[in-house]
Amino acid sequence: MAAAVITANVIALVITVVFARILGASGYGSLAALMSAFIILMVPGSALQIAVAREVSRPGTGVSAAIRPWLARLAVGTLVVAVLAVALRAPIAAAIGVDDDRWAAAAVPVSAVLWMVVAVMRGALQGFGLYRVVAISIVGEGLARLILGLALVGPLDVTGAFLGTPLALVAVAVALGVVLRPHLPAPSHETVARLRDLLAGARAPVAALTLLFVLQEVHVIVVKHEADGDAAGSYAVAAVAAKAIIWVAVGLGLYLLPEVSRRAASGVDARRVLSRTIALIAALAVPMVLVYAVAGEPLLRIVFGDDLAEASGALPLLGLAMSLLACTYLAVQYLLGLHRARFIWALAVAAVAEVVLLASIGANLERVALALFALQLACAAVVVTISFRTGPGEPQELVVAEAGHGAVGGLEVEVEDAHPAGAPSPVGLALGSHRAEPADHESGA
Repeated sequence: MAAAVITANVIALVITVVFARILGASGYGSLAALMSAFIILMVPGSALQIAVAREVSRPGTGVSAAIRPWLARLAVGTLVVAVLAVALRAPIAAAIGVDDDRWAAAAVPVSAVLWMVVAVMRGALQGFGLYRVVAISIVGEGLARLILGLALVGPLDVTGAFLGTPLALVAVAVALGVVLRPHLPAPSHETVARLRDLLAGARAPVAALTLLFVLQEVHVIVVKHEADGDAAGSYAVAAVAAKAIIWVAVGLGLYLLPEVSRRAASGVDARRVLSRTIALIAALAVPMVLVYAVAGEPLLRIVFGDDLAEASGALPLLGLAMSLLACTYLAVQYLLGLHRARFIWALAVAAVAEVVLLASIGANLERVALALFALQLACAAVVVTISFRTGPGEPQELVVAEAGHGAVGGLEVEVEDAHPAGAPSPVGLALGSHRAEPADHESGA
């Protein structure tokens, strides 16, 4: 799975470079705006995949028997969305800023529903333990996007390049359906699990991640509205380069959230884990921003082409802004691991402010990047501060007892400042079973 995600990200980078060179600055600016809109709409489907995988892996939930009806309803929903999107393609294109590519704009919401279909299938396969199939599908999707986009970009230009995405999702859904079908039990009247129930149980993660993706992607759409085609395309490729550190944060988040949940369940303060992951982001951000400041223009020219280096002056500020957003992402994962949701207001305010602020600036790319940096700095300051002020809860009172005392035999008790080795309090001790486990395993026995 890890290798598949890494490979898919490499393929995505190849897609960016290839289509940036084929479409040129103006055309790639439109494609980037379409992809940004699609990425924002992907969040509910991604959350659904996690929920389905969790529930299918648990016996007795009835979710396995509900997969077939869910997929049937999503298939009907895809057709309904397609009809509505075709009818509303002009306002959708205007909202994204791609008035010349209305059919591609109509494909954006259709792609989001197709993503939900694939997400349900992948979640079910994960629940059944078929990880290799899921991994192959992730790589296959990326390759299909590249091949189908290249096949269609010639006759259809930007629209053809984007249509590679929904067509790839259709191909993956068909292939996964063939593999998944033998593993699905027949639906029964006793099945009560519903898609909306799963999503309702993940309201806070869906809201938080949606707002994070808005903060990550909406500036590309705003610039597409305000700047000319060449400038918007140059800004889009600079944003792609700057967002590289976000994927590092996503990888760290895969470790951070479960580790925080595990430690919090045992009453251990997990803020040290958060500080370590943020420190790793900072250690990577410093050389990245320095490279962008010193050699940003030749880097963009070499990778994307001479006509896509106009935003090189904005690249260092974009790198700083995305590094701050990476810190915000990790802080959000920490808070979600503690089942907190009150921080979402800060993300919502920042998302609205980003649209309003950047739209008021206009087409000056350096000023846009500076404003984005300032906004991400304020958002990160608020969310990270909330995170470091949020611990696992109030520590329990100090308990002092002898190991042989009958009242504590075999029970878990909390001991503060247990030894001078530096273990943070509290430390769980099972005295009756002659077992001792420090809260931080690096502290020793």
